[in-house]
Amino acid sequence: MRLVKVAKALGMTGQQLRHELEEVNFGVKPTDREVPDNLAQGILRFVSSKHGIEVDMVALGFSIDGEEVVKEASSEDISEESGEQDEQQVENKGAVKQKSEQAEGESLHVLRKLTLDDVSEAAIEKQQKTDPTLIKQEKEENKIAEKVSAVPRKRNLASDSNQEQIKKKEGVVMIPAAVSVKEFAEKTGVQVPKVIGVLMKNGIMATINQTIDFDTAAIVAAEMGVEVQKIQDIATAEDLLSRNLQELLRDEPENMEVRPPVVVVMGHVDHGKTSILDVIRETEVVAGEAGGITQHIGAYQVEHTPKGSSQPHKITFLDTPGHEAFTAMRARGAQVTDIAIIVVAADEGIKPTTIEAINHAKDAGVPILVALNKMDREGADPERVKGELAAQDLQPEEWGGKIPMVPCSAKTKQGIEELLDSLVLISEINEFKANPNRTAVGTVIESHLDPSHGPLATVLINTGTLKLGDVYVCGTTSGKVRTMIDAHGVRIESVTPSGAVRVSGFTKVPQVGDILQVVASEQEARSLVAEVKEQQEKAKKHRFVDLVSRLSEGKLTQLKIVLKADTQGSLEAVKEALAKQSTDEVSVKVIHAAVGAVSESDVMMAAASEGVVVAFTVPVPTSVQKTAEREGVEVRKYDVVYTLLDDVEGLVKGLVEPKEEEKILGHIEIKAIFLNKKSEQIVGGKVTDGNIKRLSFRLQRGGKEVGTGRITSLKHGEKDVKEAKEGIECGMRTETSIPIQEGDILEVYLRELKKKDGK
Repeated sequence: MRLVKVAKALGMTGQQLRHELEEVNFGVKPTDREVPDNLAQGILRFVSSKHGIEVDMVALGFSIDGEEVVKEASSEDISEESGEQDEQQVENKGAVKQKSEQAEGESLHVLRKLTLDDVSEAAIEKQQKTDPTLIKQEKEENKIAEKVSAVPRKRNLASDSNQEQIKKKEGVVMIPAAVSVKEFAEKTGVQVPKVIGVLMKNGIMATINQTIDFDTAAIVAAEMGVEVQKIQDIATAEDLLSRNLQELLRDEPENMEVRPPVVVVMGHVDHGKTSILDVIRETEVVAGEAGGITQHIGAYQVEHTPKGSSQPHKITFLDTPGHEAFTAMRARGAQVTDIAIIVVAADEGIKPTTIEAINHAKDAGVPILVALNKMDREGADPERVKGELAAQDLQPEEWGGKIPMVPCSAKTKQGIEELLDSLVLISEINEFKANPNRTAVGTVIESHLDPSHGPLATVLINTGTLKLGDVYVCGTTSGKVRTMIDAHGVRIESVTPSGAVRVSGFTKVPQVGDILQVVASEQEARSLVAEVKEQQEKAKKHRFVDLVSRLSEGKLTQLKIVLKADTQGSLEAVKEALAKQSTDEVSVKVIHAAVGAVSESDVMMAAASEGVVVAFTVPVPTSVQKTAEREGVEVRKYDVVYTLLDDVEGLVKGLVEPKEEEKILGHIEIKAIFLNKKSEQIVGGKVTDGNIKRLSFRLQRGGKEVGTGRITSLKHGEKDVKEAKEGIECGMRTETSIPIQEGDILEVYLRELKKKDGK
C-alpha cells in the first residue's frame, strides 16, 4: 500500500506520518513510497490507537476475522499513481509553504499535496485553467472521497485485540544469543507491535531497536506459538588458536542428538592394527554403498547390527598411522576420538610402543578397549597378556576391572563381531551426542597438496552439518567448500556429526589437528584469520610461561611430566621421587616414562597434555629440540637428581615466577672454522670467561650483535664434554642464522624462570 493512502486514511500529511514512523522506527526508510499491506495495517492500527483516530479498515480493503474485503475505491490508486511524482517533489523540498501573496502574481504549478490548506484559492483556480489533466484528476479524487466519507466510520474492533501475525514461520526458528526486537519479529513472522505488547505484558519495556537475550525471546516466542532454538556463537580467535574443542562444541542439552562414536586403533606396529581394520572394512561397510572403500581418506564409517538387536549402529574409524597421528591431533587440541582400541598380540604381549599407546589413551581420558589379536597362533597366551596389561593399570573385566578385553584374530575373523558389539555397548553407555542443526565444527585429520585439486584435507565433523558452499576458517587459513568426497569416492552435499569427508576449497594446506569452523561470510573469515595470526605471534613460545603462571595462580591442579632416563633403575627412582613432590594444591603426574633419548613423540605428548619433558642424563637431539621450540614445550635436562627435584618443587609450590630472566654463562673466541654448511658449522675456539655449555648464543662481530645460534655439540680433544671452562680450547658443532667467522665472539646465555624472593 502507498504511504499516501495510509496518510489520507489517518487524516495526516505525508510529513506528519513520516514523523510518527520515525519516532517508533517501524523500519520504513525515508525513500520508501510503498509498504507491504500487512505493515500498512500495523501502522494504521498503531497511529490510530495512539491518537484516538477512527479508521475504517473495511473501506481500505483489509480483512476482518480472516475475510478479505474487495476494494471499492480502486480509482484512488490510479489517482495516487499519477500524483506520486508531484508529492515526492513536495517532500524532497521539505514541504515548503507557498504564500498566497507570492502565488497570485506568478505562473505557479500547484504541487499536489495530501491537503491544500496552505495553497491559495487564486493559485488553484489559475492552475486548473491551464492544466485540464489536473482538473480531471481532482474530479476523480473528489468522487472517491465522497464514496469513502459515505461509509459510516466505526471503530475497528480488531485494532483493540492482539496484533495479527504477518506470516508465522513454520518449524524451528534459529535465534542468536542476543537479538533486536525488529530482527526477532522478522525471523518469527510476527508484527513488531505484538512483540512489544508481549514484552510489556511480561514487564519489559523495549523499543523496536532494543536488544533482548535469548531467554526473553524464547518466552515471547512461546506465548505466540513459535518454536525457537539458540544459534551457537561462532568461534573466537582465542578458541581457534587454542584449539579448545570443548569450548567450541558447547551447546544446549535439548539440541543434542546421538551421533556415531569415533574410534582410533593403536598398538605395536606388528600386532595387527591394519589387519583388524581391513577385516572390519570388508565385512561391515555401510549399507547401500557399493564397491567398499575405494580410497584412503583417513577415516571411514561402518554399520554394525549387534547380536539380539535389529537396529544398525554406525561407527567411525580413524584409519591413521598409529598413536603418532593421534598424539599430533591431541597436541593441537583436537580431542576427536571417543574410544581407543589397543591391539596386543596374544603370543607376544605388550611392547614399549604398546605402553606408550596406553599412556596416550589414558591421558586423553577416553574409554579403552583391548583387542587380543592373533589368537589363532600356537603361542597365544591371553592370560599372560592380561597380567601384563593389569601391570599398566588396565584391569580386565573378568578380573573385576573395567577394561573389556576381546580375544580375536584378523586372520580367521574370530572375535570381530564381539569387538564391534563392545564398541556399540560402550557408545550407548557414554551417549556421545552433538547438535546437527548448527554451523559445523570439524577437525583436520589428514591434509596434503594435490597437483590437480590443490590443497585437500580430510575433515571429521564434530558438530553441526557441513554443506557445499559453506565458508569456513581453519587454523590460519580459510576457504569455501567446493567439493566433498567420502571414503567410497562419492560426491556428497552435506555431512553430519562423526562423518568424515575429503574437502577441497582451502587457500593453503591446513595442519593436522586444525579446527574448521563455518562462518557467515568470506569477509568474516578473512577478519577471523587475521586475528588468529596476530594472536599466534603473540602467543608463540609462551606455553611454558603460561603453564607456570597457571600453577602459581592456582588455576592448574596437576603438573604432567614426560620422563626419560638412561637406565631402568634411574627411571624408577626418579619417578618415585617425583610422586612425593605432590602437594594438597598441585599433584605431580608422570604420564609417560621410558628409557632412552628424548623423541619427537615425547615432545608431542607433552604438548598434547600441556606438560613438560624431563630428560635425566639422556641426550635431546637437535631435531627434537626444534620440535619442542615450535610446539612451545619445555625440555628440562638434568644430570643431578636433587636439582631436578628442586625445580619441580619450585613449580609445584609456586616458588617460581612466570617471568624469564637471562643469565650470561660465558664467552668464547672463535679461532678456526672446520666445516661450513648451509645452516650448520663446526668451529674451534677458546673460552675467554665463564663456562660454555650446549645452549643458545649471540654472535658478536666488531662489538655488535650480528646473529644468533645454538651449540649442539661440544668436544675437548676427541672427547664429548658437557661444558668447557675458562681458558679451555674446544670444538663445537653449531646451528646459526649468520655464518661464523674467525675472530667472532659467541656469548652463551641461559633463559630460565625467575624464582621468588631471590631464591
